[in-house]
Amino acid sequence: MFCYQCSQTPPAGCTKVGVCGKNEDLASLQDILLFGLKGVGAYAYHARELGCADPEVDAFTHEALFSTLTNVNFDLSRMVDMVLRCGEINLKAMALLNKANTEKFGTPGPTAVVTGTKKGRGILVTGHDLLDLYELLKQTEGKGVNVYTHGEMLPAHAYPALKNFSHLTGNLGGSWRRQKDEFASFPGAVLATTNCVLIPRASYKDRLFTCGVAGVEGAAHINNRDFSPLIQKALSLPELTAGEGGSVTTGFHHEAVLAIAGKIIDAVKTGKIRHFFLVGGCDGPHKAMPYYREFVKMVPEDCVVITLGCGKYRFNDLDLGEIDGIPRLLDLGQCNDSYSALKIAGALADAFGASVNELPLSLVLTWFEQKAVAILLSLLHLGVKRIYLGPRPPAFVTPGVLAVLQENYDLRLISNPAEDMAVMLNSR
Repeated sequence: MFCYQCSQTPPAGCTKVGVCGKNEDLASLQDILLFGLKGVGAYAYHARELGCADPEVDAFTHEALFSTLTNVNFDLSRMVDMVLRCGEINLKAMALLNKANTEKFGTPGPTAVVTGTKKGRGILVTGHDLLDLYELLKQTEGKGVNVYTHGEMLPAHAYPALKNFSHLTGNLGGSWRRQKDEFASFPGAVLATTNCVLIPRASYKDRLFTCGVAGVEGAAHINNRDFSPLIQKALSLPELTAGEGGSVTTGFHHEAVLAIAGKIIDAVKTGKIRHFFLVGGCDGPHKAMPYYREFVKMVPEDCVVITLGCGKYRFNDLDLGEIDGIPRLLDLGQCNDSYSALKIAGALADAFGASVNELPLSLVLTWFEQKAVAILLSLLHLGVKRIYLGPRPPAFVTPGVLAVLQENYDLRLISNPAEDMAVMLNSR
């Protein structure tokens, strides 16, 4: 292995390959910035595909990449500033994507999505890209192919321009971590858009297609959103059998939630709603991930759970009921819809004349993937404190950087669901 920092092959036993001569906390901040930039890039890419771009987002990306990937900045304090600026820019990227999605597909509204199957041939779509799904739905219309969503594509059912397609049939499966089993058991064709696609098993590789930035060696790739090969493959495969399922509800975009803000505020003032818990982020295979389901199951009946991202698949099958007609489980959508969470929190803060940190609101997040890092940086940029993170700190966060986050932002790591719940309920 060649070390690009010291321009030589490192000696045996070297534990600082790539960071020789560099403060380890500085290297950690550079890694955090790089992951954050990946998240910004994902949001900006989706927006650009829909015709929306922001020169400020692009300019920062160039500057930050230059600062991160080349040896030009060894100033720890300046790197901290750059990391927080990444959070600020990510807010702009998320707002841009929200604008792009709603202008193209309409404003999402609460929608119950069935999880069963219809008899007939099918295509299962995973990933995040709503434009890919929209174009596929147009091209499959009237061809006898049912289209199902998987993973982070679930919220697509809440957009008016997408739900108008009668053959957008339902949602199958859970988060990305289960896709190898779920794709293997699905008899139709599978389309992977954007990230969170795993190296496929041989049992379904010949019916897996990718498009856009996604790619898997040996799988067919769709160019220019011409889904003809995918459709032909689906028509050649066995039909799905009819199968009963349940339903999950998604689509609580911030405009839908803010439309009933008065009702929510009254419920808080009268004591009917005691606390809000934002429980979301990226799902993962870590052994501590069951924490999030146990935590949500323990949420008191006078509290509301807000969720987004694929982490919700740990608990979105739970029936939490309502409080005066207000659902106790509000699924805002994809990780791409994190902007809605910030808008809702900001609106509540304005309504109560308080800061977000003074609201009866606790954030319990799982961070695993690059957009989760970008969202965390946005929260830190906004000065949000007492965020609970799990299932553990990423390996690229050094003890020194973690200590600074804990000292300045009261950042906490999850421990035991019952103990954490008790602290959160008594902290505001």
